Amino acid sequence: MATTKKPAPALKKPKTAKPYVMTTADKARMAVKPSMNGAAVILAYQGNIMGKDADINALIERLRDTFTEVKGGDLHTLEAMLISQATALQTIFTSLARRAQDQEYQKNLEAFLTLALKAQAQSRATISALVDLKYPRQATFVKQANIANGPQQVNNGGAAGADPAQYAQARTHAEKSAPEQNKLLEAEHGQPGKRMDTRAAQAAERSYQAVETVEPVHRAKKPRG
Repeated sequence: MATTKKPAPALKKPKTAKPYVMTTADKARMAVKPSMNGAAVILAYQGNIMGKDADINALIERLRDTFTEVKGGDLHTLEAMLISQATALQTIFTSLARRAQDQEYQKNLEAFLTLALKAQAQSRATISALVDLKYPRQATFVKQANIANGPQQVNNGGAAGADPAQYAQARTHAEKSAPEQNKLLEAEHGQPGKRMDTRAAQAAERSYQAVETVEPVHRAKKPRG
């Protein structure tokens, strides 16, 4: 008995991947990425250096490598950048200064010298930035001095890390050394612990009746001398 073979199933055609279309949200995220911004500016200005056919994706990847280096503490790329910029600015200064010397008119000479001195100032600022990057300035912490005049006392015992016993001792000493004139303002007549109100008007008292009326003084009828 002959057997019939089943026909082989037809092969399905592979699906072609649709090209990815960036959405407006994707474009917004790309617009704020530092690597994208830097690469776009480099691509726009380096046409007369390496040509206009530079790959922007390669620029982005190289910038991201630099970001990773700086994040890890490796600043050799930035140091090299500052050195090259300072040297280039020095070259611009020299060229402009020489061109200024060749000018016939005073206004042209001043214009070239002004540009030359600006390039010199930028070169000096770049060198200063390089020094600060290579040798960061150390912060200086000055311990506070307790200085006062007279019976006053500057007390920093309440700061963090201070000894509570020393703080209590200093506070007691300050209370004992209070000026005597402050005690004169204390109200002692039936009001312990209260101070006198120096602005309030006080009622008159008849405590010294014996000297209330003073007899008139009888002077001599004839003036002396």
